[in-house]
Amino acid sequence: MDEEIAIISKDAKNEKIKNFILKNKNKIYSFIFIFITFIFSTFFYQDYKKKNYLKLANKYVVASTTYESENKDYYIKEFNEIINTNNATYAPLSLFFLIDNNIIESNQEVNLLFDQIIKNVSLDKEMKNLLIYKKALFNSEFKLENELIEILKPIINSDSIWKSHSLLLLGDYFLSKDEKQKAKDFYIQILSDEKTNQNIAFQAQSRLRSNFSE
Repeated sequence: MDEEIAIISKDAKNEKIKNFILKNKNKIYSFIFIFITFIFSTFFYQDYKKKNYLKLANKYVVASTTYESENKDYYIKEFNEIINTNNATYAPLSLFFLIDNNIIESNQEVNLLFDQIIKNVSLDKEMKNLLIYKKALFNSEFKLENELIEILKPIINSDSIWKSHSLLLLGDYFLSKDEKQKAKDFYIQILSDEKTNQNIAFQAQSRLRSNFSE
């Protein structure tokens, strides 16, 4: 008797499952289709990204290793195309290459490229701060003090690993202009920060001993 009840119960359960599938077969097929499409789309998208990344890497390597100063316009075009991809690795590297080799003569154009990367490229916090620091370093030879401080404000108001570097840059900037008290204030800020990079702290101490010893 118990076996008969179990068989009937099992048959009833199977019938319910069968009826549910028949009733909802369109939804089930749609779900399966969407799931398979998602899997294949993800696979192809990752493959597409990988191929594009390798293509971009090759473009950067070729441009940076074959660079000739006699053909600046061509290389400006190549590196600008890389920068415009907003790739987190090769956009900053391309800008640094342009700066290090003095390929772009316009300071305004260089600053626009800095701003484009800082604003549009998906960078981690410290990489973005490095870009800001590099922008300030580039501008330190011709910007006014308030403009330079404004560039560095996001770093000097944070606990970034580039904070001590930025303070040293400002100290050296004011020292070069013979504004010693302002320079001293920045050097002291470096030494009073427990998180200061030790090499930067040593440089700040050296500046203080050389320029402010009685």
